[in-house]
Amino acid sequence: MTTETPRWFTSSYSGNGGQCVEVATNLAVARGVVPVRDSKDPHRTALAFESGVWSSFVAAVKGEAFGA
Repeated sequence: MTTETPRWFTSSYSGNGGQCVEVATNLAVARGVVPVRDSKDPHRTALAFESGVWSSFVAAVKGEAFGA
């Protein structure tokens, strides 16, 4: 079930260093976007990436396209 309210989460790989981003993937199907925000300042405006663009970015990170 997809809701219209973002359900924010951080990666399980994130440490407690405070330099994390939060994503709300539950909006990908309903709205076609994946909002991303700074976990240190969650009240600021989130960036909204098209679902396909976000998927490509995640695949590139997993494939180490940006280096180690």
